[in-house]
Amino acid sequence: MKVLDFPLAKITISFLFGILVSYYCLPSIQISFISLGICSALFCISFFLSKKNKKTNQFFGISSAFISFYTGICVLLIHTDTFDKSNYTHSKTAFEKPQFITFILREKLKSNDYNDRYIGLVNMIENKTYSGKIIVNIQKDSTQNSLIIGNTIKVKTTLQKTASSKNPNQFDYAKYLADKQIYAQVYCKKSEIKISQTIKKDIWYYSGRLHATILKNLESAHFSKDEMNVALALILGQQQEISADIIKDYQYSGATHVLSVSGLHVGFIMLFIMFILKPVPNTRKGSAIKLVSILISLAGFAVISGLSPSVLRSVVMFSFVAIGNHLRRSGNIYHTLLVSILLILLFEPYFLFDVGFQLSYLALYFIVWLQPILKKIWSPKNKIAIYIWDSLTVSFAAQIGTLPLCLYYFHQFPGLFFVTNIIILPVLSFIMIAGIIVMLFAMFKSPPEILVYIFEKSVFILNQMIHYVASFESFVIQDISFNFYYLVTLYFVIISAIICSKKPTYNKLVIVFVSIILLQLSFIYTKKETADQKELIVYNIKKNTLISKRFGNNITLFTSDTTRDKSSKNNAFNSYLVGNFSVLNKSQQISNVLFFNGKKISIIDSTGVYENKNKPDIVILTQSPKINMDRVLTELHPEIIIADGTNAYTIQKIWKSSCEKKNIPFHATAEKGFYRLN
Repeated sequence: MKVLDFPLAKITISFLFGILVSYYCLPSIQISFISLGICSALFCISFFLSKKNKKTNQFFGISSAFISFYTGICVLLIHTDTFDKSNYTHSKTAFEKPQFITFILREKLKSNDYNDRYIGLVNMIENKTYSGKIIVNIQKDSTQNSLIIGNTIKVKTTLQKTASSKNPNQFDYAKYLADKQIYAQVYCKKSEIKISQTIKKDIWYYSGRLHATILKNLESAHFSKDEMNVALALILGQQQEISADIIKDYQYSGATHVLSVSGLHVGFIMLFIMFILKPVPNTRKGSAIKLVSILISLAGFAVISGLSPSVLRSVVMFSFVAIGNHLRRSGNIYHTLLVSILLILLFEPYFLFDVGFQLSYLALYFIVWLQPILKKIWSPKNKIAIYIWDSLTVSFAAQIGTLPLCLYYFHQFPGLFFVTNIIILPVLSFIMIAGIIVMLFAMFKSPPEILVYIFEKSVFILNQMIHYVASFESFVIQDISFNFYYLVTLYFVIISAIICSKKPTYNKLVIVFVSIILLQLSFIYTKKETADQKELIVYNIKKNTLISKRFGNNITLFTSDTTRDKSSKNNAFNSYLVGNFSVLNKSQQISNVLFFNGKKISIIDSTGVYENKNKPDIVILTQSPKINMDRVLTELHPEIIIADGTNAYTIQKIWKSSCEKKNIPFHATAEKGFYRLN
C-alpha cells in the first residue's frame, strides 16, 4: 500500500473524514469555519517553518491533515441547501397552502403510470425569490407532452415534503432525495400550468434538445422501441423508458452496470478515440492534439448523455487519466483516482453518499489492484483462452471489490455474473462502436437503415443473452441479511488477504487471522443482539392488515387475509425479515385480541365489534370500522390508539380529533409510519 505514502492520499482521506463527520454530526457552521480559519493559519505558519527547519515537517503534515479535514466539513455545509436562507424550505406558507410557484425544468426523470416527472429549479414563490430543487409531477392526459428542458413554469400548488419510509428496513426515498438536495415535490395538471415564452438556454437545455433530436431521428428510422430504450441506456445512460422486465433481467444476470453509463462505457469511448488517433505521431504537438481531442470527445459525450452524475464522474476521472498519459505520468493510476475523487467531491460532496459513486470507484480500484494478481495465477497462450481469462479476472476483481457493498445495499448476489460478463463483452464492444456511429448520425439526421438494422439486431441479441442467463433464477441468491458490522469486517478480511497474497509475511498473516476473527465476532455479536430483541410491529399496508411479533429471530405474522396477500410476497414484511436476520415462524389469521410483553391489544376491524369488559392497553383500528370513537375511548380508555393503512383518510381525521379531546395519543401509520412496541 505504497500509495498511502503519497501526500495526496493522506489529504484525500482527511477530506473524506471531514465530509463524513459533517454529514453525520451536523456541526455548527460558525464553529466549522472558525476552525478552518485557525487551521489555515497554522498551515501557513508550519509551511514557512518547514522551509527553514526540516524537523518541523511533521507539524506541517499534521496541519495539512487538519486543514483537509475541516475543508471537508465546510464544503459539505456549503453544499447543503437548507443552510441557504433563500432555499424554499424556509418558506413555511408554501407547505401549508397553495402558492404561485415558478420553476425551471432541469432534468427529465422516469415517468410513472400517472405522471411525467422532472427535476425543477425553484425561482419564485408568491413573487419572492427562492432557490432549490424539487420533483415536478405533471399528470398525464391525452394531449401530447410539449414540455422541454429549460421551460419556465408557473403553477399554483402546495409544496409537499417527501414522506420517509412508512415501514421498517425499507428504502428511504426521502433521505435519498435529501442527499440530492431535493426536499419537496409538486403535483399538478397540464391545464393548471403556465409556460413562459422565455426558455433558459443553458448547457442542460442544449443537452436536452440534442437528446430529443437523437430520439426523434431514431424513431423516424423505425428503431424498435424496446431495443431503442436499451440502446439509449447503453450509449447515453438514459434509462427512463426501459421496461421493468428488462431491468429485472439485467439485475438477475449481474449486468446492471451495463445499463448505467459509467467507467466501463467512458473508458471504452476513450480507447476508441485513442484507436482512431493512433496514426497521429507521439510528438509533443501530436500528443497535445490527442489530449485535446480526447477531452473534447469526453466532454461532448457528457453533454449528449444529459450531464448525468455517473457520466460526469467517469468523464472527470478519465480526463485525468488522459492528462496523466500526456504528461507521461501514467505510472500510478491510484494517484489519478485520488485526484479525481478529490476534485469531484470538492464540487459535489454529496456524491460520496451515492451508491453509484461508491461502487464505481471500488470496482475501478480493485480492478487496478487485484486483477494483476489474479492474472498471474495462470498464463494461457491461446488467444481465446487469454480473452476468457482476462474477462474472468477483471470480473472477479470488480465483483470481489463491490460484493460487500452490494450485499449491504441490495441484499442479493447474481451467481452467474462471470458467465454474463464473458458472453456479453464481445457483443457489447460491437454495440458500443455501432452505437457511437448511429448516435453521431442521429445528431444531424435519420441514420441509414442498414446501420440501424445492424445496431438494433445486436441490441436484440444482447437482450436475449441477458434474458437467457437471468432465466436461471436459482443462481440469484436473494434476501441476504447483511449489516454494517459485516460490511466493515468483510472489507477488512478482503483487503488484508490481498495485501498478504502479494508478499506474505508473518505480520501480514497475523493481520489476516485477526480480520477473520473480527468477522466471526461480528456474526456472534449480531446473533446475540438479534436474540435479545423482541418487538411488535404494525405495518402500513393499504389493502391488508399486517402485524408481526418477533422474539429473537423468530417471527409470527398476523394478517387479515392469508390467501390474497401472502406474507412471503409482501415487500414490506420481507424487508423487515431481511433487515432483522429473522425467519417467518408461522402466519395466522388475525384475532380480536393479542398479548405482547404484558400488554393487552384489542383489534377492531370492519365489523366494529369489541369487548369492553377487560380494558386493553392498546387499540388497533383496521379496515375502517364504523364506530363511535368517543364511546370507544370512554369505555376502553386505552393508552394509545393505532390506525393502520387500511383505514380511510377521512375517518382517521375524525378519530384523531376525538383522541385529542381525550388527550390520548393517536398514531396513524399512513401519517407517522409503522408502529413499534418493544
